[in-house]
Amino acid sequence: MDQQLIEKQVLYNGQKVRLEVHHFEDEQGRRHKKEICVHRGAVVVAPFLDVDTILLIRNFRYSIGQYLVELPAGTLEPKEDPMNAAGRELLEETGYIAGRFKPLEAFYASPGILTEKLYGFAAYDLEKSTQRLEVGEEIEPLPTAWDEALQMIRDGRICDAKTIAILLLFNQFHRGGQ
Repeated sequence: MDQQLIEKQVLYNGQKVRLEVHHFEDEQGRRHKKEICVHRGAVVVAPFLDVDTILLIRNFRYSIGQYLVELPAGTLEPKEDPMNAAGRELLEETGYIAGRFKPLEAFYASPGILTEKLYGFAAYDLEKSTQRLEVGEEIEPLPTAWDEALQMIRDGRICDAKTIAILLLFNQFHRGGQ
């Protein structure tokens, strides 16, 4: 079905998201709208302390009022290269600097309403530095055995979609070729 955008309303323009309503008209003159949350994208980092130990984080998520076990992640700055963002977020949230990064798969978080594309990275050769949390962040590094991380997905202790996606993608397609 062919449709034409006839109007775009910006309801909110914040630091991380912009909320828009797009109004369309089809060939028969019928109108409909789509609500869209515009997001510049983010990174998700799977940092390895060694071949069998992943560095997860325990992160308080205000939006749901609870702590989640996750991989380090964060929003891209305007025009920021995803690999640079991966290094920045890894240092901020864990206090580690990676000697090397390996790009993994990229995917959309919820493309029905959200433009956010997540870029996955594995991080290796980690060197301890100082955690640099942003104001309001409550994050605790959690070194975790690889098999335990997978078990945490199975039993629901990891319920963050981006973390589940990267851990399972890594396990399925990258585990042998670190």
